[in-house]
Amino acid sequence: MDIAALSMAMSTTSLKQQSSLALMDKVKGDAEEKGNQMVEMLNQSVPHPDLGNQIDLKG
Repeated sequence: MDIAALSMAMSTTSLKQQSSLALMDKVKGDAEEKGNQMVEMLNQSVPHPDLGNQIDLKG
């Protein structure tokens, strides 16, 4: 294999790796954002005042 072909192969591999890492970083950021939105939504939800206050013991 000559030097030019080796250089092209290394460049292609480097480009693929960089694009893969950039994509993973974007997906990670999106997942964190959606997780934060879910936590915020759960914190804002108000439970029904009658739920969980009584146990029905009649069978």
